[in-house]
Amino acid sequence: MPENKNLNNKSKMIGKQSLLFNSPPYIIGASSITGKKEGEGPLGHLFDAVIEDPLIGKETWEEAESEFMKQAAEKAIQKAGLTNKDIRYLLAGDLLGQLIATSFGIAELNIPFFGLFGACSTIGEAMSIGSILIDGGFADKVLAITSSHFAGAEKQFRYPLDYGNQRPYSASWTVTGSGAVVLSKNNSNDGGAIRVKGITTGKIVDFGIKDPMNMGAAMAPAACDTIKSHMEDFGLEAQHYDKIITGDLGYVGSDILIDLLKEHNIDISSNHMDCGKEIFDQESQDTHAGGSGCACSAVTFTGYVLKQLQEGTWKRVLFLPTGSLHSKVSYNEGNTMPGIAHAVIVEAE
Repeated sequence: MPENKNLNNKSKMIGKQSLLFNSPPYIIGASSITGKKEGEGPLGHLFDAVIEDPLIGKETWEEAESEFMKQAAEKAIQKAGLTNKDIRYLLAGDLLGQLIATSFGIAELNIPFFGLFGACSTIGEAMSIGSILIDGGFADKVLAITSSHFAGAEKQFRYPLDYGNQRPYSASWTVTGSGAVVLSKNNSNDGGAIRVKGITTGKIVDFGIKDPMNMGAAMAPAACDTIKSHMEDFGLEAQHYDKIITGDLGYVGSDILIDLLKEHNIDISSNHMDCGKEIFDQESQDTHAGGSGCACSAVTFTGYVLKQLQEGTWKRVLFLPTGSLHSKVSYNEGNTMPGIAHAVIVEAE
């Protein structure tokens, strides 16, 4: 794979919107807790836990999502060999109004908390800010986490399940679950190390899409913009990475992304992977355009991608969670759906 002088640059600021860490943080723990449908998909055997009951014994979908997040946080901390007191900061967010799944889910962990909203790109945003904190010497251990729930998202953004409405083929299926990553200044894992080497922070990109049943089309332009900026900032070709992994563009958005990038002479068709396409079986699970939601990229990354890096199947990936920055208020007022995508360089050593 081609190397570039920018990857050995002593300056942390690279190009217009990228960072290269002088002391890249280690990923020392990760967890993936999902629902039944996700467990029935191709990656189901890789998740830490598959919860059969979508309510997890709770009374509402929102309370259930909070429980998913709590369990994922506790599992990641446990796998890292730590306790709650060892975590300096917790960076988290979800899709529900005012981050209620997060605030109710992680309150009893008693960890200093930054609430984030990047829609389905939130895990990328959390890992980015967490890495900045560690590389800058402001934290030694950080927990980045996010969650989503199919029923809660349908109720908030589209139609409650009781309506029994039909979904167009461009619609995606919100993943039920939570994924968490523990970042650390020092490596405590046996064997090889996995580090966050750098990031490219996305810009808000709005192509005027207004259809919440076609989020892949809304997010693809943002993914294109971030990938293009990343390659320009670091002076790289797409083949520098074993995989370029987008969040939840699904089948519709992935095709749009590849076409958009080709207009800029960037071809990722041979090494692109989308979490929304991987998490469900398109033919047998009837999820139409694929998976979406904050948990889609989070659990695919923690359950599948990290294992490929640990086993040496891949050495270097560009992890690019994507998000549609709309709300039920903006949609009902006829506004567009701006997109965002945050890129994280993850390498095995």
